[in-house]
Formats: sequence, C-alpha cells, structure tokens
Amino acid sequence: MRHHAFIAAGFGGQGVMLFGKILSLAAMYENLYTTWLPSYGPEMRGGTANCTVVISEKYIASPVVDKPSEVIAFNIPSMYKFEKFLPEGGLLLLNTSVIDREPERKDVKVIKIPANEIADELGNIKVQNMVMLGAYLKATDAVSFDSVKAALEKSLKGKKADLLELNLKAIEAGMKAAEEQL
Repeated sequence: MRHHAFIAAGFGGQGVMLFGKILSLAAMYENLYTTWLPSYGPEMRGGTANCTVVISEKYIASPVVDKPSEVIAFNIPSMYKFEKFLPEGGLLLLNTSVIDREPERKDVKVIKIPANEIADELGNIKVQNMVMLGAYLKATDAVSFDSVKAALEKSLKGKKADLLELNLKAIEAGMKAAEEQL
C-alpha cells in the first residue's frame, strides 16, 4: 500500500509550501487521498516555514504527522528540529547547499542534494525547491512525474506559465542527483 507522510521545512521564501502543494495536488490527480497542512513562522520570507503532507491509498484520519516517513530539510534548523521524529529506516532528504552539517541520526537513509547549485546551473536559484521535489520523487515514487507535471501546469498560470519548463528541468535534475545516491 502506498502511504507517505512527510514534513518539508525551511526558511520562508525557499518554496517549501509550493513543494508540498504540488505533491498533494499530484496525489489528487492519481485519485489518492491527500492532506496538506502549512505552518508558518512569525515572518513569511526568512522565517521558519514547514508543511506536512500525507499521501495514501486509504482514508486519512488527520493531517497531523507525528511520525513522518520522510523529512525534507531545506535548512539546518529544520534538519535538527524534524530528524528526531523519523522512524528507523526513514528518509532524510537534505539540501546540502544550505546544510553543511551531518545529521545526528545514523539509522535513517540520508540523501544529500546540492539543490541551490543545481538550480543555479539551470539559471534560476528559485527552482531549488523543484530540485528537491525531483529528488523526493526519485527516492520515494510517492507520485508520478506526469502527475507532478499536471500539478505544475495547474499551479503555474498567467505570468508564471513561462516558468513551467524551467521547473520541469529542475525536477528532472533533482531526480538524477538522487538516483546517483540510491
């Protein structure tokens, strides 16, 4: 049975909320049950932000995630705050462009992605969240690339529509970076 309950966390402005929303919308396209629960710190940009997402084939009783199967940390404080909640064998996905420390946990699978550098090579640092999303997809198969593409097409409209191709390239680059560690 497919079931993923993850926490994505970082500073406001890193695209953590969009990361979660895209995955949750992609799950809906696959007729899966899903929840997306955002949590903002005292400031939007620069403050702490995280979201919990649950994707499941079965009905979801609560959007609250006490024991995430995966943690996606976009910065050091998020890694330290949330890695302790992972069960043994859980997945810890790190943006090593920002996180220059090793996690404390040794009993979880760690995937390190230099998301900012990859995004910068693609021409826009802002797509580092999509690089991380691609790495998450490759590591978990939570949803399909096609569903994520459909979710992006739905989300990036108007002035943002021209960013679709760049976001898709970032996701593919993240998938490739994660594949090298699997």
